[in-house]
Amino acid sequence: MIAINVALFGFALLDTGALLFLSIYILITLSDLDCDYLNPMQCCDKLSKWIIPELIAHGTNICLILLTNRWFLLIINFFMISYLIYCFYISKPKTSISFYDPSEIHVRGNLKSHIKISFIRMVFHLVHFFIYLYLFVVSLLTQS
Repeated sequence: MIAINVALFGFALLDTGALLFLSIYILITLSDLDCDYLNPMQCCDKLSKWIIPELIAHGTNICLILLTNRWFLLIINFFMISYLIYCFYISKPKTSISFYDPSEIHVRGNLKSHIKISFIRMVFHLVHFFIYLYLFVVSLLTQS
């Protein structure tokens, strides 16, 4: 059982690290759009292809946490993935192509909203990275 915890937290650490770097990439890309280094079409093309992999990574994390009965981590991750599903699929306007729509990203402060959401996701992944790192080290120390 302890070896399963080591494997789980090792994978969760890698997965959350990848999601953290993805959140930083999204934040940098949106900041480049804000400073007019990118046009909206380039920015939205770059960001739209990362929606499904982010959801898959969160879903994999949730499934693995569910197997080890870490209920607090499961609830927090479940709220995050449900919020992402709400943002990416439910709350987007019907006329939009995807969550990052080039024709609507500068309308009504959408860009600032996207930057704020990306910053919150980055902080979420950063906190979870250190939580998983702590749990990984604890499970390694209790294994021996």
